[in-house]
Amino acid sequence: MSVPSVDTGGVPRARHRAAAASPGPAEAGTAQAGPAEAAPGRDRYLDLLRAIALVRVVVFHVFGWAWLTIVFPSMGVMFALAGSLMARSLAKRAPWSVIRGRLRRLLPPMWAFAAVVVPVIFLLGWHPVREEGLWGLAKLGNYVLPLGAPPYPDPSGSASGWLEQSWADEAVGPLWYIRAYVWFVLASPLLLWAFRKVPWATLAFPLVLTAAIETGLLTIPGETGLAVTDFAVYGACWVLGFAHQDGLFRRIPRYLTVSVSVLVMAFGLWWASGHPGPEGWNLDEMPLTEATWSLGFVAILLQYAPSWRELPGRLARFDPLVTLANNRAVTIYLWHNLLIMATVPLIDQLWNIPGIDRFSAELDASYGTLSLILVWPLIALMILAVGWVEDTAARRRPRLWPA
Repeated sequence: MSVPSVDTGGVPRARHRAAAASPGPAEAGTAQAGPAEAAPGRDRYLDLLRAIALVRVVVFHVFGWAWLTIVFPSMGVMFALAGSLMARSLAKRAPWSVIRGRLRRLLPPMWAFAAVVVPVIFLLGWHPVREEGLWGLAKLGNYVLPLGAPPYPDPSGSASGWLEQSWADEAVGPLWYIRAYVWFVLASPLLLWAFRKVPWATLAFPLVLTAAIETGLLTIPGETGLAVTDFAVYGACWVLGFAHQDGLFRRIPRYLTVSVSVLVMAFGLWWASGHPGPEGWNLDEMPLTEATWSLGFVAILLQYAPSWRELPGRLARFDPLVTLANNRAVTIYLWHNLLIMATVPLIDQLWNIPGIDRFSAELDASYGTLSLILVWPLIALMILAVGWVEDTAARRRPRLWPA
């Protein structure tokens, strides 16, 4: 049976390349000291954006629809939300205390993920020390503190087994976001200082760096180049989070924000039309377009941002799900690709039903839909199994279902 597209793409580029996500999952639900519904100062508008970003990521990785990266650039939104929360924390506490707290909340859920995935990779015949010596052993440290790209073999598994050969690439792919988030956290005290000194230059610098990389004026090889590209592409969104927290949008006329944002976004689409990526209009594969489109999109979202202590009107019915998504954002983000792949052997069991062959064409056509339906119960099970790690990382009482 054909495997649904688990393109690690809603989060750029399969090895570093696309995968997708949420608040910075790292701080979603853990940015405040207590549960989302009880935390003082919790902005439910930002929580709603984070939940939408997570759902969009999962849907994108099931279907691989490139247009979703245009309709809602999840990664830009998530980095902006993370930047806003980081600026708020830095306004209250010393930089080292904030950095330590952010890493403490982010890393244990990643360790839980690695504790499952890495042993499986080893059992399937991976020998990094034999292949690269001490350097191979040293690179495994990125599963503890992801300053670089966590290593994995590609291919791994087998063409005919339960784990097909690209499974490790798909499973570990989302960790590019964790690496980028760690570097943004480490750089935030300096970035925030620069933003308050020269705000427009600080906002423009990541775009200039992205343009230099995209046009070939600056070439940085290997994983270092990928890390710098991630930092450049989403750096302006992170800085927009600073601007939101500092109230800059309240001092700028809305028409000006919208006008400039539309021009920036139009430039991004114009650039994409002449420089198509390997996956068509998947913006995650086009750094300059992703940077400019995300910047304009996020600026408009934050310019019109209300301050909700509660979800209004009909949105209130989604309050439990929004709360759950925010309290378990890291868990959902880290595991969703692996769980999408887990739907494949489950769906394939349908072909064992007697007489089902007459509906083979319909089943093939609905494979992606069936995968999307199945992945949510699997995500729920994973939340129950390991989601509590996010609570312990945030020094909260562990809860199985914090909705």
